[in-house]
Amino acid sequence: MKKSAAEQTANKQKRIQAEQDAKDASKKKASSVKKPQPRKKAVAPGPGRAEPGTPLPSQPLAKPGIEARMSLPPRFEAPHYHGSGKLEGLSALITGGDSGIGRAVAVLFAREGADVAIAYLNEHEDARRTCELVQAEGRRCIAISGDVKSARFCASAVNRAVKAFGKLNLLVNNAAFQEHASTLEDLTEERFDETFRTNIYGYFHMAKAALPHLHRGDAIINTGSVTGLRGSKELLDYSATKGAIHAFTKALAHNLADKGIRVNAVAPGPVWTPLNPADKTPEDIAQFGASTHMGRPAQPEEISPAYVFLAAPCCSSYITGIVLPITGNAGDGG
Repeated sequence: MKKSAAEQTANKQKRIQAEQDAKDASKKKASSVKKPQPRKKAVAPGPGRAEPGTPLPSQPLAKPGIEARMSLPPRFEAPHYHGSGKLEGLSALITGGDSGIGRAVAVLFAREGADVAIAYLNEHEDARRTCELVQAEGRRCIAISGDVKSARFCASAVNRAVKAFGKLNLLVNNAAFQEHASTLEDLTEERFDETFRTNIYGYFHMAKAALPHLHRGDAIINTGSVTGLRGSKELLDYSATKGAIHAFTKALAHNLADKGIRVNAVAPGPVWTPLNPADKTPEDIAQFGASTHMGRPAQPEEISPAYVFLAAPCCSSYITGIVLPITGNAGDGG
């Protein structure tokens, strides 16, 4: 039986991960093992929320990363966030909406009154759970499996969202591929293509497919990264795509201003989602986010309100072309 494009891409990403793991293991044998540095005291993530366990569990995940299999589940519920109808009557399409930031955004969009379509690769268990969470907020949700590298899939996903909800008002480009490479020599052309075609081509394809359905007052929100602001030693290709996303956001904001469609980006720092345990070594996972001023990674529920802010006309009708950094550090800017 022929595998779907999503399954083929997931298998390719697993193979890329395995190849890098083998390179890491070879280098580890040739060098002395560094002792992990003690974490500084982390800043608690808000009222009534205890600090997540530190060090973080050194649990690697196979790509593309299943949130349901994480021993320390990310926090997406945002229990202290009370909806007030900011997105009442709107509909949204969120790529990478099955888990992590995408799931947290889907939950808050629903809490604010929006119907939500999520596009995802092949993490079916996570996608079903996100749909349940959206429906628990009293809104409709559909889940669409496929590969955002494909312009045909992106067009199909948009059409399915419009058919389900009768319209499309908000597009959140969030799907991403990430795999570390300690040296430029480790970075193959195949991996470079996979990262660029997922992270920036996917945003382009989705924006182009969504545009005929968007109207004055609607919005596109892209997920950038702190790595696109200041680079990352071991994420050469990923950082480049995030820098491209920031530039694409600003250019598209110029391009669509006359249509009254706002385009903005959120640039998170380290966030506890499946993306990172599905990339980093066990030693790096345990110390993930420790170098920030907050001393820890963000939880998805600490990032998702920014997407509501940029989506809601009542909050951001005069804001377009910005890259909003939420990095856990003082001094980062977009």
